[in-house]
Amino acid sequence: MSMRTRVNDALKQAMRDKAKMRLSTLRLICAAIKDQDIAVRGEGPDSGVGDADVLAILSKMTKQRQESARAYEEGGRIDLAERERQEIEIIEEFLPKQLGEDEIAKAVRSAVEKTGATSIRDMGKVMAELKGKYTGQMDFGKVGPLVKDRLCTG
Repeated sequence: MSMRTRVNDALKQAMRDKAKMRLSTLRLICAAIKDQDIAVRGEGPDSGVGDADVLAILSKMTKQRQESARAYEEGGRIDLAERERQEIEIIEEFLPKQLGEDEIAKAVRSAVEKTGATSIRDMGKVMAELKGKYTGQMDFGKVGPLVKDRLCTG
């Protein structure tokens, strides 16, 4: 079942259950997917967002909400921070399980070996390999420095 179908099915169920918070968050997800569809519309007749794109959208939405929750906490708005965390929980239902530190290190080693990367100039190849294989399963902002260290130290 595609990611888009899973989100739409969950949206319909939230409507039936009259779950306002869940429904609101799922509508935001659908809107983000449709925005991306519109953005790629001119690229061809079959253009549209696939599962990898939906995973990227969901990851971005999660990251935005984490930053917002932090900002709300710093501003003393615990109620708004809690709402952001509830949205994160709903969004994360559609994301694959996040990899642990050991699994990430193993994936980085594997990607470096597979691409034959030997210097920092090959970082783009390694990151592309990781993004192709592990989209939604790791935070690439945190993985970048690990790849850089691996390539600099060998």
